Amino acid sequence: MKIGKLFSALLLLVIPVASATAQQQLPGKVNIAWNRFYDYPDVLKMANDLVAAYPNLLSLQEIGRSSLNRPLIVITLNNPATGADTSKPAMWIDGNIHGNEIQSTETVMYSVDYLCRAYGKVPALTQLVDRCAFYFLPSVNPDGRANWFNQQNSPHSSRTGMQPTDDDRDGVCDDDGPDDLDGDGSIGQMWRKDPQGSHRRNARDPRILERVSTELRPDGTMEYGEWSMAGSEGIDNDGDGRVNEDGPGGYDMNRNWPADWQPEHVQNGAGDFPLCFPETKAVAQWILKHPNIAAGQSYHNAGGMILRGPGANYLEGEYVGADRATYDSIANVGAEMLPFYRSMVIYQDLYTVHGGFVNWLAESLGVITFTNELWSDKRIMQNGSDPSPEQMTRWRDRLLFGQTTTDWKELQHPEYGTVLIGGGNKWSSRIPPPFMLEEEAHRNFAFTAFHAEQMPLLRFQSILIKPMSDGLWMITIEIANDRRIPTRTLRAEKKHIGMPDRLTVDGANITVVSAGPMPQRLGTTFEPVRFNPQELAVDGGISGLSTETFRFIVQGKAGAAVRVKYSGEKFRDIEESFTLSAKP
Repeated sequence: MKIGKLFSALLLLVIPVASATAQQQLPGKVNIAWNRFYDYPDVLKMANDLVAAYPNLLSLQEIGRSSLNRPLIVITLNNPATGADTSKPAMWIDGNIHGNEIQSTETVMYSVDYLCRAYGKVPALTQLVDRCAFYFLPSVNPDGRANWFNQQNSPHSSRTGMQPTDDDRDGVCDDDGPDDLDGDGSIGQMWRKDPQGSHRRNARDPRILERVSTELRPDGTMEYGEWSMAGSEGIDNDGDGRVNEDGPGGYDMNRNWPADWQPEHVQNGAGDFPLCFPETKAVAQWILKHPNIAAGQSYHNAGGMILRGPGANYLEGEYVGADRATYDSIANVGAEMLPFYRSMVIYQDLYTVHGGFVNWLAESLGVITFTNELWSDKRIMQNGSDPSPEQMTRWRDRLLFGQTTTDWKELQHPEYGTVLIGGGNKWSSRIPPPFMLEEEAHRNFAFTAFHAEQMPLLRFQSILIKPMSDGLWMITIEIANDRRIPTRTLRAEKKHIGMPDRLTVDGANITVVSAGPMPQRLGTTFEPVRFNPQELAVDGGISGLSTETFRFIVQGKAGAAVRVKYSGEKFRDIEESFTLSAKP
């Protein structure tokens, strides 16, 4: 027994205990619980705490103020030891443009926290941070978020910003919003007493209102219930015969961007003109100052979708060619990483959106961009099916213990008489329960990290030098892009968005006589440019996972120094120096 105990002790000494990294547990410098949701003051504190804890990676900038004077912040994640953020391909990540879509902010902040915790411990993410920069905006709509947390709301309300708006055009702004008649802190459903009602309460579980049969009985009579739907909880505050038609705000900042913006009579909620709201204007101005943004992600909820544009059926039609292939290759990976998420095109598979943010990034700025609609009710059922009302009730009872519902109460309504008020509270749908939040955030972060990893990564695949007659040299340059995203999208090339890439050959004792791209890598001819052959403008850039070949005819003596540089907006410049020699 003593020998056995001694042998066991020796084993403990020679066999190392698994590290935290090996167990995928990454302790951080800021203690953040990812099984709960945070109001905006807590989000700001979290952001400042992270920046203070990781000053070598993070910086914070206020880029503007919301309609109600809340700060809009961008967190930059960059390793300055490997270069300035503006010298690298960068990814823009935001959330919560709709105030009620709260888990999008937690997902953004989780991404910041996880990248910082992983840096120096997880090689793949360390390399990603060293190569790229990230720009995070936790909440585009902090006013809507604050209203959702602090006021009575349903899962679907407080989507708007909070700039006072006269929705019903009666000359008064925000004068008929929802009313919390049963005092539960949320806006529930309302049913009115009706002798010819469409629904009745289930005999065994009166929380369930079930539809009665619409078929005729054998005696020719109809079956009726006791209750008919009366909309959301509230009263007619302004006396115009309608309920809840002019609540706080009443517009949609995700319809206010310059890409295919349309006026209110075409696109409801679009605002008076593009970027008319302080939040959208501040974000647009900041992004336009950062042409190095090569990838974009905007988090919304709900439905389990990986959305891309177009937002509307333009005359030009769908994204085409290499752009479509790039989107599909990234989205298809996301569909594997995110259970029950579907890759979808906004106008084809969802609905028409004019003036959407991801459409502005993709179609006006040439950035490969997705919107993820976070959370799907399919996560509730183990087999991925859509839960029935009865299954949803059992889920809420058994796993959430009734915390997301309010029992029905009979009240007297000034317009409708006897009504039932209750049902799901504002936490009851569209967002994951807290115990599932971290998994949802991590899976979406991991997809976003994969997307970021696909930003352009260039290298010189080969530089071949061949002497010609009369002091002339032929230099053939192959440039490879080892990632899926091109240095310039087809959209950017065709619409002349941004600056074209530049390939420069120079040296103190050389003269570039002629230069141009080669249609075929192993061909013998190239397409010479007419002017400035020492600097080629490469409108099409370097496609994803491909190489492009260029040829220069240079005059100079053997041994002359030559520098080759390939530069552009959405990748890290590459440079090589050599001397003219008969050997490569």
